[in-house]
Amino acid sequence: MTIALLLVGGLVLLVVGGETLVRGAVGLARRMGVSPLVIGLTIVGFGTSAPELVTVVQAAMVDAAGVAVGNVVGSNIANMLLIMGFGALLVPIACDPAAIRRDGSMVAVVTVLCVGIVLMGSVGRSEGVGLIALLLAYTLFAYFSEKKQAGREGARITAEADSVAQAPDGLLKTLAILVFGIVATVIGAGFLVDGAVTLARVAGVSEAIIGLTIVAVGTSLPELVVALAGALRGGADVAFGNILGSSIFNVLGILGVAALVSPFTIPEQIGGIDIWIMLGVTVVFLVFAATGRRISRSEGGLLLAGYAIYLGLQGYLALG
Repeated sequence: MTIALLLVGGLVLLVVGGETLVRGAVGLARRMGVSPLVIGLTIVGFGTSAPELVTVVQAAMVDAAGVAVGNVVGSNIANMLLIMGFGALLVPIACDPAAIRRDGSMVAVVTVLCVGIVLMGSVGRSEGVGLIALLLAYTLFAYFSEKKQAGREGARITAEADSVAQAPDGLLKTLAILVFGIVATVIGAGFLVDGAVTLARVAGVSEAIIGLTIVAVGTSLPELVVALAGALRGGADVAFGNILGSSIFNVLGILGVAALVSPFTIPEQIGGIDIWIMLGVTVVFLVFAATGRRISRSEGGLLLAGYAIYLGLQGYLALG
């Protein structure tokens, strides 16, 4: 199978599989009587990161640390610059103060934590356990705080769950959709990792660059779909909350699980350049969100321009 077919086929399967997986999981949770708040906080919020999770785990298993870490860092950069930039250009994105205070603060914390981990030079199983424990603690905190306050942020999370298309009637059909989503996501991630590693070798560039660009953008497509759909339906605040949740899960959940599966060393480029770009992008993104409590069209344009510059930098590094 050619490199192009591996990459394109992997991306298609990831997008289709990720969307189907979320739809099946939400349908099953509804049948089990799980509240929309829990569904929004867990299945939908983290489910859109399933492509990143499966891709990073498979990359770690084949010792492709550049693809694994590059995917996490690159996905967070793409989330804030590319996805929010596109969404804000369509419709200015409302940023709820409660989401900024709690989830935005957590994004800042996990970003600084990610910088520290990258500067350590490697991620072991003990770090993986710590990251996953922090994710579980934060999810429980978010759930109980929303259940107690029942505020606007809780309504936003519930709306995020309600925005997922209903699974078909019947438990067997719902389970079939869920299984199909899982299988498609796993196979798609395998194709994407194989294609990325092969492309890096053939083109003579580092796996990190491929992970930071092609793989990161591809696995972020579910978030892009959520952002654009939310903006077009007038629910842009759902997109903002989804990006915050995805950025948190990328660092805590994905890096944590990958480290448990197979400890890995951080590629030099990511520690020297890209992790600092992610830190700077996070600061700018949160400042835009906090000022005026929305991301305007002009700010969206600046975010997109920033991503174009970032891709240009990656192209320069690849040629250099």
